[in-house]
Amino acid sequence: MVACLLACGIDPEKSVLFLQSQVRQHAELCWILSCITTNARLGLLPQWKEKSNTKSPSVGLYTYPILQAADILLYKSTHIPIGEDQRQHLDLCEDLAISFNNKFGKVFRVPQVLFSNTARIKSLRFPENKMSKSDQSSKGRIDLTDSNDDIVSKIKSAVTDFTSHISHDKENRPGVTNLIDIHAACTGETPQDICETYSSLTTAEYKMLLADIVISEIQPIRERILWLLSDKSHLQNVLYQGQEVASVIAEDTLKDVKKLIGFI
Repeated sequence: MVACLLACGIDPEKSVLFLQSQVRQHAELCWILSCITTNARLGLLPQWKEKSNTKSPSVGLYTYPILQAADILLYKSTHIPIGEDQRQHLDLCEDLAISFNNKFGKVFRVPQVLFSNTARIKSLRFPENKMSKSDQSSKGRIDLTDSNDDIVSKIKSAVTDFTSHISHDKENRPGVTNLIDIHAACTGETPQDICETYSSLTTAEYKMLLADIVISEIQPIRERILWLLSDKSHLQNVLYQGQEVASVIAEDTLKDVKKLIGFI
């Protein structure tokens, strides 16, 4: 993951990268915030609704949104880039910040949400679902470490329909629409412009065009990932330095929190 982030352009001189588990203040603030969170509020969140019917859902799953809020509030973050599926979790974070500030005194900043202009990318195999690293089939996702041949194979086998031309129609043509959204994310073109420019292509021909576009984006990232992975000590050093910085910031915030609530 660290190699992927660095390869995608995250600069450790400007951004703090660290393992959450190495900064104990996250767990401490999570527990404190849980004391002002109601059972009813957590039960409304979509992640719990979706997974609570699975075998033996854990308390950790139930309280995860509080930990997510702690991750954000510890660093007094001002803007949070998210996907639409995380909107309700960020609403909880905002509510907890406001509730704590009103009850004990102002310490947290209320973060603002940043939504991407890019459409949510869907699975290549099940275009009604989002593309995810946890897809049951690896053919449903494009990994940053995929070879060029893998990318071609996955896009060629992407689920579409029996209409030969391309069009952007989420309701009736989710598979083709997803491919166009991937194209738009890579090039910055609008879906409408893409459909007009490549209106003469069949779906099969368009898939090959898209594969070339995706490869041009992924290949330099993949090559940098492999180069970074050849020096694990550098990656470990990035995390260590990030942990040192994050721990100081987190401890300062937690001290303020404990002082306000009366912890000795």
